[in-house]
Amino acid sequence: MKIAVCAPARPIDPVVEPRIKALAAITFPEVEIVFHPQCYLEEGHFAGSDAVRAAAFLEMANDPAFDAIWFARGGYGSNRILHTVMPQLGPAAQHKHYLGYSDMGFLLGALYARRIGRPAHGPMPSEVSRKDDQAHDVMRSLGWLVRGDRSGLEPSLDGRPAAAFNLSILSALIGTHWLPDLTDHVLMIEEVSEPLYRVDRMLSQMAHATQLKGIAGIRLGRVTDIQVNVPAFAETPEQMIVRWCGEMGVAYLGRADIAHDAQNKVVPFGVA
Repeated sequence: MKIAVCAPARPIDPVVEPRIKALAAITFPEVEIVFHPQCYLEEGHFAGSDAVRAAAFLEMANDPAFDAIWFARGGYGSNRILHTVMPQLGPAAQHKHYLGYSDMGFLLGALYARRIGRPAHGPMPSEVSRKDDQAHDVMRSLGWLVRGDRSGLEPSLDGRPAAAFNLSILSALIGTHWLPDLTDHVLMIEEVSEPLYRVDRMLSQMAHATQLKGIAGIRLGRVTDIQVNVPAFAETPEQMIVRWCGEMGVAYLGRADIAHDAQNKVVPFGVA
């Protein structure tokens, strides 16, 4: 198996590639992982210009030699290349796995909307340097990509179609043609580095989005690194989601084991 790594948003630390390759050599010797040089470019906030990032993604997605695209890291920027890359994806792109989360939700959502490949929400190569995890999170991703190992999947997956997004990304997708049809799906959401009033505001948008009226239910992942509200916000994230699900008229199905943390699990879009 051959996995391509590109960075549609921000660049990665140079230590990531040797660490990922060393880990793979020991635990998944049957896989070859290729990092595109674009992963290390820097142009302001981004890993190269919009055109450069788009070209790197298309080069690997349209190359039949690669079985999967593993997005290098999140940040911000993949939404800026959607209009360029989506019309140019060829036949080879149809047969790949695509794995990432956070800002990569823009690409995962757009791919799933057009039924291109097999997108999944899950840990990315940049997380190999987490001090609190000893690479267990990237092992989950490699296990799923290389061997179809289901042990790293989100445990509540029950045969119904599912999708997972960072709430900020989902909010930005609502109202655009990049948001997939999630009718009858279990929608899982998580968030990071926001004050709770902003989380509540995004949940309000989700609850009243006409594009989400047919979902089967919602699960709440972890809301981490919460920024301080002054004065303190009156509700917890779970209290908020219960209230908004009630207003939305959909079932709140409980917690999901996804987040911007070391315990983040893999959620394939559709039926796992």
